[in-house]
This record gives sequence, C-alpha cells and structure tokens, in this order.
Amino acid sequence: MSAHLIRPAVAADAGSILSLIKELAEYERSSDQVKANVDDILRDGFGQRPLFDCLIAEVDGIAVGYALYFFMWSTWTGRATCYLEDLFVQPGQRGKGVGLDLLRHCARIAVARDCQRFEWAVLDWNTPARDFYHSLGAFHKETWLPYRLEGQALLDLAQA
Repeated sequence: MSAHLIRPAVAADAGSILSLIKELAEYERSSDQVKANVDDILRDGFGQRPLFDCLIAEVDGIAVGYALYFFMWSTWTGRATCYLEDLFVQPGQRGKGVGLDLLRHCARIAVARDCQRFEWAVLDWNTPARDFYHSLGAFHKETWLPYRLEGQALLDLAQA
C-alpha cells in the first residue's frame, strides 16, 4: 500500500481538481450540475483574489482526493469559520486514512487561523460520510436550515 501525501494545491493542479470535482458530482448523482471549468478554478483559486483554498491528496504523484475550503466571518463569534465546500476521495483510496488526513489538515488550518468553527454539508442519503463525520465528533445542525437563491430568482432579487 502506497503512502499518501497531503499538500496545498497549486495552479498546475487545476485540471486534476476539476476531474475530482466531476467524480464527486458523479458520486452525488449530480454530474449534470457541474458548470465549472479549469479557467474558473485558475481564476478563483489561484488568481489575484483567491476565493478558495484547496488541498490535494496524492498517491504515487497522482491526485486521488481533495478538500476545497474557504473562510467566512461569524458576527456572533467575532472569528472566522472555515467552510469545507468539498471533500472527496476516489473510491479505491477510501478506508486508507486519506479523507481523515484531508480533514485533519483543514482542521489544523482552521485552528491556525483562529477559526471558532469548521463547517460543511453532507447529503442526507450519504450514510457512510455521515457516520464518518459523527465518529470525529461532528454534529448535524438541526435547527438551521440551508437556503439557496440561484438562477432567475437571484437575478430578480438583484435587479429589484
């Protein structure tokens, strides 16, 4: 079994990141919803004002997983929150500690940045992921419901 390496993503990883995003979307039964492309990743992850950070998990020099995250600021805690947008490990690499190491690296970054919270969302049907997160002490926020505004509704509000 080859050891894995967790490292910060660099611009040259944009193609690998996009491939892993597409694999995650396929796993989540949402392949048709991926609109991002390599240029988007380069612009918003590695451009003048990066909007996200990303860690890459490698085995033998090949990207097998990633954690893409960004920071928000909480008015209640007066500190940043690290939000994990995506955590994905290719099926053949699961159960080998890759996902746990990606989360550990994110947690260390959150602590180093004085974040009071580390948050993410998981699909309700993804029992393996939910069980994994619960085993780490994470909990499901039951009183806060996620909302989203997109498409024409977003445009309508912006133009009102």
